[in-house]
Amino acid sequence: MTTTHQETRPQAAAKPVRWAADAVATMREGARLRLDYSAQSLWRVDRMIEELRREDPPYAAMEHVLRGLGAYAGEVVVRQTGGEWWATGGDHWVRTPDGRLWDPIDEARRCFTGHGSLRLLCRDATAGG
Repeated sequence: MTTTHQETRPQAAAKPVRWAADAVATMREGARLRLDYSAQSLWRVDRMIEELRREDPPYAAMEHVLRGLGAYAGEVVVRQTGGEWWATGGDHWVRTPDGRLWDPIDEARRCFTGHGSLRLLCRDATAGG
């Protein structure tokens, strides 16, 4: 029996990995936006959040979308750095191998208020300590 990459990941990764996959599917079907888990794809994600923000929807209507896009960005960081998801009290973070903690889901919320960037979070996270 072979184990997949997914099965060997820490339990904390289960929800954000699913949220990220859901966001990829939703963006592909709804917005015709292909997300490939590359750092470059986060430019498109930041632009998408900016476009959504300009439409001025209520935050509650955007919460799941932002969680998914933040989880997607976190998964990009995990794949680029070899980091891992950590969870406590319902919150999820990415811990990079240098020991730093990142909160891409909160960063997606900050993007929606005009004060964040998933692309820059990824750049900083992959730059090393």
